[in-house]
Amino acid sequence: MPFVVLQTSRLLWVRTAALLCTCVTFSVAAHGGSLGNSGDLFMFCWCFSFAGTLLVLVVELFGLQMRAPVSWTNFPITFATYASLLCLTASVGFPLTFLKGYQWQGEVRDHRIAATVFSCLATVAYFVEVSLTRARPGEVAGYMATTPGLLKVCETFVACVIFVFISEPVSYDRYPALKWCLAVYCICFVLSAAVVILCVGECTGCLPFTFSRFLSAYSFLAVAMYLTATILWPVFQFDSRYGNNARRPDYCRNVGTCPWDKLVGVSVLTALNLLIYLADLAYSARLVFVSG
Repeated sequence: MPFVVLQTSRLLWVRTAALLCTCVTFSVAAHGGSLGNSGDLFMFCWCFSFAGTLLVLVVELFGLQMRAPVSWTNFPITFATYASLLCLTASVGFPLTFLKGYQWQGEVRDHRIAATVFSCLATVAYFVEVSLTRARPGEVAGYMATTPGLLKVCETFVACVIFVFISEPVSYDRYPALKWCLAVYCICFVLSAAVVILCVGECTGCLPFTFSRFLSAYSFLAVAMYLTATILWPVFQFDSRYGNNARRPDYCRNVGTCPWDKLVGVSVLTALNLLIYLADLAYSARLVFVSG
């Protein structure tokens, strides 16, 4: 009992810290950062994280968990994981977009530096929250608090970043192989997102088959599909036989992030998601063949 009270107290402080850091971040950035439309994505990351954390704190403080329309054993850690990844993305992308290569001086630069610092602090706070609420060995917890559940969140998040990279400019319409890669990203994202929604909404019992075996079969399918995308995407984007550049073009030196950089980013993220799905498959197979 003392450990539970201590953990609850720590969670309260960590969530409060995340709430304050995200609030300061988007307030400072919006007030004096001169972001324009280029900062909309980063503002969304910080505002979304702030709003969700505020909701979790209100429900926890007023004891409304039983009235929530979602599973409260799965929702808080799911949101905290997404918030940590969003703030991490903003903490990396914001300075690269608004500080690197800019000669701003005075208040604008100071506001951008302050927003970057508080975004990093918010990222740390969310990662600490995930660490405090994730399931320990032998502990009974919701699926999203386990390693496979956290991996599902990472899978969907990486897929979303891939969608951002390949949509502006459109980079998947030149060859059928690239369209297959897009299909891989979409199919696997939809299935992973469906698993997250089923767990958060406590609807896994409505499935006409065993949830654990579905996870194992789906993970195997995702690994096979992502393996093909990991091979095909760089071949059809960088091989000179298809009229592509294997080296970074000269014009990219004058811009922060050029289309070629995004193609490289998609290749890296595809390989990263393949590794995540491999780890997910290992955990899912262990769940079926060891536990079952």
